[in-house]
Amino acid sequence: MTIPDRPDGPVKPEKPGWRPQTFGGFVYLLVVAMAVLGLVLTLVGPWRTGVDWIGAGLLLGAAARLGLSEHGAGMLRVRRRWSDVLMLVVVGVALLVLAAVVPDQPPR
Repeated sequence: MTIPDRPDGPVKPEKPGWRPQTFGGFVYLLVVAMAVLGLVLTLVGPWRTGVDWIGAGLLLGAAARLGLSEHGAGMLRVRRRWSDVLMLVVVGVALLVLAAVVPDQPPR
């Protein structure tokens, strides 16, 4: 396939990249990164901090899904806006509450 020349020079085809096409895609990747970091912290260190990171990531995703347009939400858009936001908020708040209210266990 040849690309016609333009007055300002030939047009180069855009390479398909691994970057998201919308701001919501960037937020989605940030939420995934926060969840992975939370899982690693939960496995190797203070589990409450790890669960807090996961819950905060989900709340970040909920805020972004609420504020972005349908097209701009990108990969955050799964269902209708309010069902996405409601599920993310409920699970995010539940994880934060869980980390706060579970009592410390005595060492073995």
